[in-house]
Amino acid sequence: MLSAFLISLAVVALSEMGDKTQLLALLLAARFRKPVPILFAIFLATVVNHGVSAVLGQWITTVLSPTVLLWIVSLGFIAMAVWMLIPDELDDESESINKWQKYGVFGATFVLFFLAEIGDKTQIATVALAARFDSIGWVTLGTTIGIMLVNAPAVFIGNKLAEKLPISLIHKIGALVFLIIGLAALAQHYLF
Repeated sequence: MLSAFLISLAVVALSEMGDKTQLLALLLAARFRKPVPILFAIFLATVVNHGVSAVLGQWITTVLSPTVLLWIVSLGFIAMAVWMLIPDELDDESESINKWQKYGVFGATFVLFFLAEIGDKTQIATVALAARFDSIGWVTLGTTIGIMLVNAPAVFIGNKLAEKLPISLIHKIGALVFLIIGLAALAQHYLF
């Protein structure tokens, strides 16, 4: 199960670099300037979102045959590799932040981050990882820590760090990791 944790952590951390939710974390940090409640809200929103996603990933394994599941998960990882090469953009979130600001720093961050994660690369990766590794807990823990490893520096350091990171290279590495996982799953099934 350690491999489920480590792969989940690495895949999601790489996926999160330059992702719209990381950009949202930067925006929230600039707006509220209160890193502790922002990080706690991001953590809780991620645990809930990715926990449900991991449960969905596990449920999928009960309704699909192993061969169909293998192909869906493998092709899903390969599709994620392509998606990683398309940079995310954050729409004008100022209106959204203003709308939710009445719920305070924690409430606004929790709601906005949770909603931003729906249908995001990291959420879809969590579903696929849980289906692949048969471990809701380890996958959720790994993906949550992966999100936090990327967003904590973004919240504390802000734009200064984001401007210095080679986001394009990080996305290419992430794409390669997704591609390797997808192809390895197919190769393991059909070659060994």
